[in-house]
Amino acid sequence: MYAVEAIMKETAEFLKEDQEKWRLVGLLHDIDFEKCPEPEKHCTLAPDILKDILDEEMIKAIRTHNFDNLSLKPETKMELGLIAADAISGLLIAAALMMPSKKLADVKVETISKKFKQKDFARNCNRDLILFCEQIRIPREKFFELSLRALQKVSNELGL
Repeated sequence: MYAVEAIMKETAEFLKEDQEKWRLVGLLHDIDFEKCPEPEKHCTLAPDILKDILDEEMIKAIRTHNFDNLSLKPETKMELGLIAADAISGLLIAAALMMPSKKLADVKVETISKKFKQKDFARNCNRDLILFCEQIRIPREKFFELSLRALQKVSNELGL
C-alpha cells in the first residue's frame, strides 16, 4: 500500500491533481483486502469502512481498481491512475528484488522498460493495466520514470 500511495502522489503531482487525495486513495485502496481476499469480493466493504473518511470520488476510485471483478468501468483520472499505479508497483518491486543489492536505487528506467517487455518476468503484473497510464495522457516511459522515482523516495519504508 505504501508503494501505491507513493506512485499515486507522484502521478497526481505530474498531472497537477490533488496530491493528498490521490495519496490517500493509494494508501487505502486495499483496506478491505484482509476481510475480502477473494477477487470477486475485494472492495465491497471499502465504501462502508471509508464513508466517514473519504469523499465519494475517492471511494469510487478505490472500488473501481477492482473493476474487472465488480463490473465497473474506470473513467476518471484518479480511477485509471490507481489501476496503473497498483499494477506497476509489483513490477518495480520485482525488478528491485532481482538486483544484486535488492535496492530500488539500483533500478533504472531502462531496466523497467526491458522487464515490462519480458512477459515471463513478474507474470502476475498485468502490463495492460500498467498501460492505463496512457489513458490519462502519461506516456509509458514517463510513467515508469515517475513511478520509480516515487518508490525510490520511500525505499526505506519499503525495505528496498
